[in-house]
Amino acid sequence: MTSRVPVLLSTSSVFPERTAAAFQLAAALGYDGVEVMVWTDAVSQDAGALAGLAKHYGVPVLSVHAPCLLVTQRVWSPDPWERLRRSGELAETLGAPTVVVHPPFTWQRDYARNFAEGLHDVAERFDGVLFPVENMYPVRMAGRQFVPYVPGWDPTEAGYDSYTLDISHCAASHTDSLAMADRMGAKLAHVHLGDGTGEGRDEHLVPGRGNQPCAELLRSLAGRDFTGSVAVEVSTRGAKSRAVREADLRAALEFARQHLGTPSPVDA
Repeated sequence: MTSRVPVLLSTSSVFPERTAAAFQLAAALGYDGVEVMVWTDAVSQDAGALAGLAKHYGVPVLSVHAPCLLVTQRVWSPDPWERLRRSGELAETLGAPTVVVHPPFTWQRDYARNFAEGLHDVAERFDGVLFPVENMYPVRMAGRQFVPYVPGWDPTEAGYDSYTLDISHCAASHTDSLAMADRMGAKLAHVHLGDGTGEGRDEHLVPGRGNQPCAELLRSLAGRDFTGSVAVEVSTRGAKSRAVREADLRAALEFARQHLGTPSPVDA
């Protein structure tokens, strides 16, 4: 493989198909690897099963998304610290250098109290594995807005050892993703590639189908000395068939490769 930025397929991008389908599609389409979203699918929690899929399809697991979603609060353990430790063990076993983490929810008071320090301590246990914290977004319901994260949805305001930049989340929070990347600076370790229209909800569109500067962000990574990976995290749950889902995921991969291979003139 060349020194290009690896483009991964998030297993969430094939939902409602299961984890195994992501490996099959990643191999068929030519992705460099897979990001495993750990969720209620037992395969996503099983290092042996995941290693078997990676070997069978010839597609490595290069990122693990810790079970931080509302629907995964009981995966492995109700203790969020235990879930992070298990995520680190999974990544270490599979040789994945990244564990994506969300900020704590507002009701996770004990977890939130020492989150930055605790996260640093967990990361110290796993040599060569980063735990980049992802930018989130305010939630809008019934004309009102609230932030379900502590200390907020923008991790750069708290400050962490490394960051994941999610472009779709930037759209949902009405944030300039290029400015967010600037704030993350040299600590930008991972990118979730998806588009949005800025309508105030998390859309995860195929890049190029919203109005976010996805191409510009990808082209800027060379000048940022980015050494991480880009994971395609798009929603295909509305796809009418496997063929439509496959076409969307092929389009996302082609978009990523095109713009990652075309650095901004100022950065070239």
